[in-house]
Amino acid sequence: MDTRYNPQQIEPKWQKVWAEKQLDKVNNDAISADKKKFYALSMFPYPSGDLHMGHVRNYTITDVISRYKRMQGYQVLHPMGWDAFGLPAENAAIDRNTHPAKWTYANIDNMRSQLQQVGLSYDWDRELATCSPDYYKWTQWIFLQFLEAGLAYQKEAKVNWDPIDQTVIANEQVDSEGRSWRSGALVEKRKLRQWFLKITDYAEQLLQDLDKLKDWPSSVKIMQANWIGKSTGAELSFPIVGSDQKITVFTTRPDTVYGVSYVVLAPEHPLVETLTSDDHKESVSKFIEEVKNLSEIDRTSDDRPKRGIAIGASVINPFIGKEVPIWIADYVLFEYGTGAVMGVPAHDVRDFAFAKQYNLPIQTVITPNFPLPVGECQGVRESA
Repeated sequence: MDTRYNPQQIEPKWQKVWAEKQLDKVNNDAISADKKKFYALSMFPYPSGDLHMGHVRNYTITDVISRYKRMQGYQVLHPMGWDAFGLPAENAAIDRNTHPAKWTYANIDNMRSQLQQVGLSYDWDRELATCSPDYYKWTQWIFLQFLEAGLAYQKEAKVNWDPIDQTVIANEQVDSEGRSWRSGALVEKRKLRQWFLKITDYAEQLLQDLDKLKDWPSSVKIMQANWIGKSTGAELSFPIVGSDQKITVFTTRPDTVYGVSYVVLAPEHPLVETLTSDDHKESVSKFIEEVKNLSEIDRTSDDRPKRGIAIGASVINPFIGKEVPIWIADYVLFEYGTGAVMGVPAHDVRDFAFAKQYNLPIQTVITPNFPLPVGECQGVRESA
């Protein structure tokens, strides 16, 4: 007798039995209020045509967790769906001279069959596709709730523009060379009118809820906190030398203002063009063009050196009456805060690295548990 495992003979038989017995189906009528519930949701795949081993890895992990929870007595909901909307499906269909709907649903049928052959424990009665009107009518409904509640609004903002696909793409869709991961085109920065949600109205609650994610990596939680973007601080204004205008910065450390040795504008800031001196225009324009090729992630990454250039103008630090230079730098984003920051190298790691790189002054104004002989701050102490 052949004792070798023959998947072609054995697996179809038992997969048919599992399907007939509906082992993974969640029966709403049988749900017990006394039993604990568990919802396992994997990121829906894009229906590209065939599974690859990355799909198998991801969905096996969720499947193992789902089965483990069932064995613990939980009522488990483990659905599957398809991230089927958008330009990738349209472009793929155009390349194959077919309709996007036909292409997409054929791929869904194929990938569903492959997932079933893997033996994953999905409740296929709850399958969905994001391109289905039955699905996206609810995303439209949710948006209308935001709109009616005054939480959705429009404003102009810089976006990543794919000149080939003629669409806006996310920062995560721009590679390290500044190209779209979909079309390969060099991404352009354009100012377009966009829809936004007032996330900041819920910043405090969102930040508090991050503390409930006990098993999440700290790096991910920090990234989420930065995305939520709540900051407590003050806006300070610096008069521009030779002008009646001012540069306003937002800072979480107004107590360090006495140590400001430079002010930095985002390269996209409208004041850059008007303040740049004639002998700096060529080098500043070249720097701005270089920054345009960087993604937001690249510009704010802690892993790469910060780059900048002086524009030949200066402001007055009104707290000490001292003139300090104006720079532009790639790490300052116009969409965040006021699009301008003050450089305090002695009391900020990023500012310190920038000052050392460009030989800018470093003035310590706060030391732990020590009186500071600086103007109005004399006698102020800060605990270590």
